[in-house]
Amino acid sequence: MASYKSEKINLLNRLSRIEGQVRGLQNMIEDEKYCVDVLTQIAAVKGALNKVGMKILEKHTHGCVKQAVANDQGEEIINELMEVINKFTK
Repeated sequence: MASYKSEKINLLNRLSRIEGQVRGLQNMIEDEKYCVDVLTQIAAVKGALNKVGMKILEKHTHGCVKQAVANDQGEEIINELMEVINKFTK
């Protein structure tokens, strides 16, 4: 299992790539690129953000949620988890 530091670096690297993709999108719109190409790039950015979100959600579930359930705070943390999943999937 990867250490917290390496996981953090991995997430930050992914976010940096996404940042570059968004800058690329800005340039595409500025340069009046073909709409389908812009939309394809938007889909790629959304997919990349979803992957980052899922990584964080997985870490939260296996860490914070698991610990809260073990400490008899399961109902509260599960409700919180369901709220964040609902926001994440909209």
